[in-house]
Amino acid sequence: MRVLSGIQPTGNLHLGNYLGAIRNWVKMQDEMDAESQCFFFLADMHSITVHEGREQRIRNVRDMAAALVAAGIDPDRSVLFNQARVPAHAELCWLLNGTARIGWLNRMTQFKDKAGKDREGASVGLFVYPVLQAADILLYQATHVPVGEDQKQHLELCRDIATKFNTDFSADVFTLPAPIIPKESARIMSLRDGTAKMSKSDPSDLSRINLTDDDDAIMAKVKKAKSDQDMLPETAEGLAGRPEAGNLVGILATMTGRTTDAVCAEFAGKGFGAFKPVLGEVLVETLRPIRQRFLELRTEDAALDAILDKGAAKAATAAEPTLRAAYDAMGLMR
Repeated sequence: MRVLSGIQPTGNLHLGNYLGAIRNWVKMQDEMDAESQCFFFLADMHSITVHEGREQRIRNVRDMAAALVAAGIDPDRSVLFNQARVPAHAELCWLLNGTARIGWLNRMTQFKDKAGKDREGASVGLFVYPVLQAADILLYQATHVPVGEDQKQHLELCRDIATKFNTDFSADVFTLPAPIIPKESARIMSLRDGTAKMSKSDPSDLSRINLTDDDDAIMAKVKKAKSDQDMLPETAEGLAGRPEAGNLVGILATMTGRTTDAVCAEFAGKGFGAFKPVLGEVLVETLRPIRQRFLELRTEDAALDAILDKGAAKAATAAEPTLRAAYDAMGLMR
Protein backbone atom coordinates (compact mmCIF):
# COMPACT_ATOMS: atom_id res chain seq x y z
CA MET A 1 0.00 0.00 0.00
CA ARG A 2 1.36 3.40 -0.98
CA VAL A 3 -0.60 6.47 0.16
CA LEU A 4 -0.04 9.90 -1.33
CA SER A 5 -1.55 13.25 -0.42
CA GLY A 6 -0.62 16.90 -0.86
CA ILE A 7 -1.55 20.23 0.64
CA GLN A 8 -1.03 23.73 -0.66
CA PRO A 9 1.39 25.72 1.50
CA THR A 10 -0.57 28.73 2.64
CA GLY A 11 -0.02 31.28 5.37
CA ASN A 12 -2.09 31.46 8.55
CA LEU A 13 -2.58 27.74 9.12
CA HIS A 14 -5.82 27.18 10.95
CA LEU A 15 -8.05 24.58 12.56
CA GLY A 16 -9.59 23.70 9.20
CA ASN A 17 -6.17 22.70 7.82
CA TYR A 18 -5.46 20.59 10.90
CA LEU A 19 -8.76 18.72 11.12
CA GLY A 20 -9.37 18.59 7.38
CA ALA A 21 -6.05 17.05 6.39
CA ILE A 22 -3.08 17.12 8.74
CA ARG A 23 -4.54 15.07 11.59
CA ASN A 24 -5.71 12.37 9.19
CA TRP A 25 -2.23 12.21 7.65
CA VAL A 26 -0.72 11.52 11.05
CA LYS A 27 -3.22 8.73 11.69
CA MET A 28 -2.49 7.12 8.34
CA GLN A 29 1.24 7.30 8.97
CA ASP A 30 0.85 5.71 12.41
CA GLU A 31 -1.36 2.90 11.07
CA MET A 32 0.97 1.90 8.21
CA ASP A 33 2.58 -1.53 8.32
CA ALA A 34 6.28 -2.03 7.65
CA GLU A 35 5.79 -2.69 3.92
CA SER A 36 3.57 0.33 3.26
CA GLN A 37 4.57 3.94 2.79
CA CYS A 38 3.12 7.46 2.99
CA PHE A 39 4.16 10.29 0.68
CA PHE A 40 3.09 13.75 1.87
CA PHE A 41 4.01 16.77 -0.21
CA LEU A 42 3.65 20.53 -0.12
CA ALA A 43 2.04 21.60 -3.39
CA ASP A 44 4.10 24.71 -4.04
CA MET A 45 3.94 24.19 -7.82
CA HIS A 46 0.16 24.24 -7.59
CA SER A 47 0.38 27.48 -5.61
CA ILE A 48 1.73 29.44 -8.60
CA THR A 49 -1.78 29.64 -10.07
CA VAL A 50 -2.21 32.56 -7.62
CA HIS A 51 0.34 35.37 -7.64
CA GLU A 52 2.49 35.46 -4.53
CA GLY A 53 5.81 37.10 -3.74
CA ARG A 54 8.96 35.00 -3.73
CA GLU A 55 9.77 35.40 -0.04
CA GLN A 56 6.19 34.73 1.03
CA ARG A 57 6.05 31.50 -0.95
CA ILE A 58 9.31 30.30 0.61
CA ARG A 59 8.03 31.19 4.07
CA ASN A 60 4.75 29.39 3.46
CA VAL A 61 6.50 26.19 2.41
CA ARG A 62 8.70 26.20 5.50
CA ASP A 63 5.76 27.02 7.77
CA MET A 64 3.70 24.17 6.36
CA ALA A 65 6.60 21.77 6.83
CA ALA A 66 6.93 22.97 10.43
CA ALA A 67 3.19 22.51 11.01
CA LEU A 68 3.21 18.97 9.66
CA VAL A 69 6.14 17.92 11.80
CA ALA A 70 4.67 19.67 14.85
CA ALA A 71 1.39 17.83 14.33
CA GLY A 72 3.13 14.45 14.22
CA ILE A 73 4.39 13.73 10.71
CA ASP A 74 7.70 11.89 11.14
CA PRO A 75 10.13 12.53 8.24
CA ASP A 76 11.85 9.24 9.06
CA ARG A 77 8.65 7.20 8.63
CA SER A 78 6.93 9.22 5.90
CA VAL A 79 8.33 10.91 2.80
CA LEU A 80 7.81 14.64 3.35
CA PHE A 81 8.83 17.03 0.57
CA ASN A 82 7.75 19.93 -1.61
CA GLN A 83 7.00 19.54 -5.33
CA ALA A 84 9.53 22.08 -6.58
CA ARG A 85 12.39 19.98 -5.21
CA VAL A 86 11.30 17.06 -7.43
CA PRO A 87 11.24 18.24 -11.10
CA ALA A 88 9.70 14.93 -12.16
CA HIS A 89 6.29 16.34 -11.19
CA ALA A 90 6.52 19.04 -13.88
CA GLU A 91 8.00 16.62 -16.42
CA LEU A 92 5.27 14.02 -16.04
CA CYS A 93 2.59 16.73 -16.05
CA TRP A 94 3.74 17.82 -19.51
CA LEU A 95 3.73 14.25 -20.79
CA LEU A 96 0.20 13.73 -19.45
CA ASN A 97 -0.98 16.94 -21.13
CA GLY A 98 -0.75 14.94 -24.34
CA THR A 99 -3.19 12.38 -22.95
CA ALA A 100 -5.66 14.55 -21.01
CA ARG A 101 -8.53 15.98 -23.03
CA ILE A 102 -9.89 19.53 -23.03
CA GLY A 103 -13.40 18.16 -22.71
CA TRP A 104 -12.44 16.37 -19.51
CA LEU A 105 -10.91 19.53 -18.04
CA ASN A 106 -13.89 21.62 -19.08
CA ARG A 107 -16.03 19.49 -16.80
CA MET A 108 -13.92 20.17 -13.71
CA THR A 109 -16.17 22.10 -11.33
CA GLN A 110 -13.30 23.51 -9.26
CA PHE A 111 -11.97 25.43 -12.25
CA LYS A 112 -15.41 26.91 -12.85
CA ASP A 113 -15.71 27.87 -9.18
CA LYS A 114 -12.25 29.43 -8.92
CA ALA A 115 -12.26 31.15 -12.30
CA GLY A 116 -15.73 32.55 -11.70
CA LYS A 117 -16.99 34.95 -14.34
CA ASP A 118 -13.44 35.87 -15.42
CA ARG A 119 -12.75 32.57 -17.19
CA GLU A 120 -10.72 34.27 -19.91
CA GLY A 121 -8.56 35.97 -17.30
CA ALA A 122 -7.75 32.75 -15.42
CA SER A 123 -4.27 31.30 -15.79
CA VAL A 124 -3.57 28.27 -17.94
CA GLY A 125 -2.09 26.72 -14.80
CA LEU A 126 -5.46 26.87 -13.07
CA PHE A 127 -7.09 25.10 -16.03
CA VAL A 128 -4.54 22.25 -16.16
CA TYR A 129 -4.24 22.07 -12.36
CA PRO A 130 -5.92 18.61 -12.35
CA VAL A 131 -3.32 17.25 -14.78
CA LEU A 132 -0.54 18.21 -12.39
CA GLN A 133 -2.53 16.53 -9.63
CA ALA A 134 -2.68 13.39 -11.75
CA ALA A 135 1.08 13.55 -12.26
CA ASP A 136 1.61 13.96 -8.51
CA ILE A 137 -0.30 10.75 -7.87
CA LEU A 138 0.75 8.57 -10.80
CA LEU A 139 4.43 9.42 -10.44
CA TYR A 140 4.67 7.38 -7.24
CA GLN A 141 2.40 4.49 -8.26
CA ALA A 142 0.14 5.50 -5.39
CA THR A 143 -2.40 2.82 -4.58
CA HIS A 144 -4.55 5.03 -2.36
CA VAL A 145 -5.27 8.75 -2.17
CA PRO A 146 -7.18 10.42 0.70
CA VAL A 147 -9.81 12.68 -0.85
CA GLY A 148 -12.60 14.93 0.32
CA GLU A 149 -15.81 15.58 -1.54
CA ASP A 150 -14.25 18.51 -3.44
CA GLN A 151 -11.43 16.35 -4.85
CA LYS A 152 -13.29 13.21 -5.90
CA GLN A 153 -13.73 14.51 -9.45
CA HIS A 154 -10.00 15.15 -9.80
CA LEU A 155 -9.14 11.62 -8.69
CA GLU A 156 -11.60 10.23 -11.25
CA LEU A 157 -9.85 12.33 -13.90
CA CYS A 158 -6.50 10.95 -12.73
CA ARG A 159 -7.78 7.40 -13.23
CA ASP A 160 -9.12 8.32 -16.70
CA ILE A 161 -5.74 9.77 -17.70
CA ALA A 162 -3.89 6.71 -16.42
CA THR A 163 -6.25 4.32 -18.21
CA LYS A 164 -6.01 6.19 -21.52
CA PHE A 165 -2.21 6.45 -21.33
CA ASN A 166 -1.82 2.73 -20.57
CA THR A 167 -4.23 1.89 -23.40
CA ASP A 168 -2.80 4.31 -25.97
CA PHE A 169 0.74 3.08 -25.51
CA SER A 170 -0.05 -0.57 -24.75
CA ALA A 171 2.01 -0.36 -21.60
CA ASP A 172 1.13 -0.93 -17.98
CA VAL A 173 2.91 2.22 -16.79
CA PHE A 174 0.53 3.63 -14.20
CA THR A 175 -1.29 2.17 -11.21
CA LEU A 176 -4.94 3.22 -10.93
CA PRO A 177 -5.28 4.78 -7.46
CA ALA A 178 -8.23 4.10 -5.19
CA PRO A 179 -9.78 6.79 -2.99
CA ILE A 180 -9.57 6.80 0.78
CA ILE A 181 -12.47 8.59 2.44
CA PRO A 182 -11.20 9.35 5.96
CA LYS A 183 -13.60 8.06 8.62
CA GLU A 184 -13.30 11.33 10.49
CA SER A 185 -13.03 13.72 7.57
CA ALA A 186 -14.04 17.18 8.69
CA ARG A 187 -15.23 20.21 6.80
CA ILE A 188 -14.67 23.01 9.28
CA MET A 189 -16.71 26.12 8.70
CA SER A 190 -16.16 29.76 9.66
CA LEU A 191 -16.84 30.72 13.27
CA ARG A 192 -18.70 33.75 11.92
CA ASP A 193 -20.70 32.06 9.16
CA GLY A 194 -21.63 28.40 9.35
CA THR A 195 -22.25 28.24 5.59
CA ALA A 196 -18.71 29.33 4.60
CA LYS A 197 -15.58 27.22 4.89
CA MET A 198 -12.99 28.32 7.46
CA SER A 199 -10.39 30.22 5.43
CA LYS A 200 -7.26 32.27 5.83
CA SER A 201 -8.63 34.72 3.28
CA ASP A 202 -11.59 35.73 5.45
CA PRO A 203 -10.95 39.35 6.51
CA SER A 204 -12.13 38.61 10.05
CA ASP A 205 -9.58 36.87 12.25
CA LEU A 206 -12.48 35.88 14.50
CA SER A 207 -13.67 33.54 11.74
CA ARG A 208 -10.88 31.04 12.31
CA ILE A 209 -8.66 29.52 14.96
CA ASN A 210 -5.05 29.84 13.84
CA LEU A 211 -2.46 27.30 14.88
CA THR A 212 -0.46 30.23 16.26
CA ASP A 213 -3.30 31.49 18.52
CA ASP A 214 -2.49 31.30 22.22
CA ASP A 215 -4.79 29.73 24.81
CA ASP A 216 -6.60 32.98 25.64
CA ALA A 217 -7.16 33.83 21.97
CA ILE A 218 -8.62 30.39 21.26
CA MET A 219 -11.01 30.59 24.18
CA ALA A 220 -12.06 34.13 23.27
CA LYS A 221 -12.78 33.17 19.64
CA VAL A 222 -14.87 30.19 20.69
CA LYS A 223 -16.92 32.30 23.08
CA LYS A 224 -17.49 34.91 20.36
CA ALA A 225 -18.28 32.29 17.72
CA LYS A 226 -21.67 32.76 16.12
CA SER A 227 -24.28 30.32 17.43
CA ASP A 228 -28.01 30.70 18.11
CA GLN A 229 -30.43 31.04 21.02
CA ASP A 230 -31.96 27.57 20.82
CA MET A 231 -31.05 24.71 23.12
CA LEU A 232 -29.00 21.83 21.77
CA PRO A 233 -31.11 18.92 20.49
CA GLU A 234 -30.93 15.30 21.58
CA THR A 235 -29.68 14.11 18.17
CA ALA A 236 -27.80 15.58 15.22
CA GLU A 237 -31.01 15.55 13.21
CA GLY A 238 -32.17 18.49 15.31
CA LEU A 239 -29.28 20.61 14.00
CA ALA A 240 -30.82 20.83 10.52
CA GLY A 241 -31.14 24.43 9.44
CA ARG A 242 -28.76 25.57 12.18
CA PRO A 243 -25.40 25.89 10.36
CA GLU A 244 -23.48 27.65 13.14
CA ALA A 245 -24.74 25.25 15.79
CA GLY A 246 -23.94 22.29 13.54
CA ASN A 247 -20.43 23.59 12.92
CA LEU A 248 -19.59 23.98 16.61
CA VAL A 249 -21.02 20.58 17.52
CA GLY A 250 -19.14 19.05 14.58
CA ILE A 251 -15.84 20.56 15.72
CA LEU A 252 -16.22 19.12 19.22
CA ALA A 253 -17.24 15.74 17.82
CA THR A 254 -14.23 15.65 15.51
CA MET A 255 -11.81 16.82 18.19
CA THR A 256 -12.98 14.16 20.66
CA GLY A 257 -13.50 11.32 18.19
CA ARG A 258 -17.22 11.06 18.85
CA THR A 259 -20.33 11.25 16.70
CA THR A 260 -22.41 14.39 16.54
CA ASP A 261 -25.27 12.34 18.01
CA ALA A 262 -23.14 11.57 21.07
CA VAL A 263 -22.21 15.23 21.55
CA CYS A 264 -25.84 16.29 21.19
CA ALA A 265 -26.89 13.68 23.74
CA GLU A 266 -24.39 15.06 26.26
CA PHE A 267 -25.56 18.65 25.88
CA ALA A 268 -29.24 18.07 25.09
CA GLY A 269 -31.39 20.85 26.52
CA LYS A 270 -28.38 23.07 27.26
CA GLY A 271 -27.46 26.31 25.55
CA PHE A 272 -24.19 27.45 24.04
CA GLY A 273 -23.27 29.21 27.25
CA ALA A 274 -22.57 25.74 28.67
CA PHE A 275 -21.27 24.24 25.42
CA LYS A 276 -18.65 26.80 24.35
CA PRO A 277 -16.36 26.61 27.42
CA VAL A 278 -16.11 22.83 26.96
CA LEU A 279 -15.29 23.21 23.27
CA GLY A 280 -12.75 25.94 24.03
CA GLU A 281 -10.98 23.82 26.63
CA VAL A 282 -10.70 20.83 24.28
CA LEU A 283 -9.23 23.05 21.55
CA VAL A 284 -6.80 24.70 23.95
CA GLU A 285 -5.49 21.42 25.36
CA THR A 286 -5.21 19.75 21.94
CA LEU A 287 -3.61 22.61 20.04
CA ARG A 288 -1.21 23.89 22.72
CA PRO A 289 1.57 21.30 22.20
CA ILE A 290 1.24 21.58 18.42
CA ARG A 291 1.47 25.39 18.61
CA GLN A 292 4.49 25.31 20.90
CA ARG A 293 6.37 22.87 18.68
CA PHE A 294 5.35 24.75 15.53
CA LEU A 295 6.62 28.08 16.87
CA GLU A 296 9.93 26.45 17.74
CA LEU A 297 10.34 24.75 14.38
CA ARG A 298 9.37 27.67 12.15
CA THR A 299 12.46 29.62 13.27
CA GLU A 300 14.78 26.78 12.19
CA ASP A 301 14.94 27.39 8.44
CA ALA A 302 18.05 25.28 7.88
CA ALA A 303 16.56 22.30 9.71
CA LEU A 304 13.30 22.58 7.79
CA ASP A 305 15.13 22.77 4.46
CA ALA A 306 17.16 19.72 5.46
CA ILE A 307 13.95 17.78 6.15
CA LEU A 308 12.51 18.76 2.76
CA ASP A 309 15.78 17.98 0.96
CA LYS A 310 15.90 14.54 2.57
CA GLY A 311 12.29 13.86 1.60
CA ALA A 312 12.83 15.13 -1.94
CA ALA A 313 15.76 12.78 -2.42
CA LYS A 314 13.60 9.82 -1.40
CA ALA A 315 10.74 11.05 -3.59
CA ALA A 316 12.97 11.55 -6.63
CA THR A 317 14.34 8.03 -6.28
CA ALA A 318 10.82 6.60 -6.05
CA ALA A 319 9.61 8.68 -9.02
CA GLU A 320 12.44 7.94 -11.45
CA PRO A 321 11.32 4.45 -12.63
CA THR A 322 7.82 5.71 -13.45
CA LEU A 323 9.05 8.77 -15.30
CA ARG A 324 11.53 6.67 -17.26
CA ALA A 325 8.78 4.18 -18.16
CA ALA A 326 6.49 6.97 -19.37
CA TYR A 327 9.20 8.44 -21.62
CA ASP A 328 10.02 5.00 -22.96
CA ALA A 329 6.37 4.11 -23.64
CA MET A 330 5.95 7.31 -25.66
CA GLY A 331 9.13 6.74 -27.65
CA LEU A 332 10.89 9.78 -26.25
CA MET A 333 14.68 9.48 -26.06
CA ARG A 334 15.88 10.52 -22.61
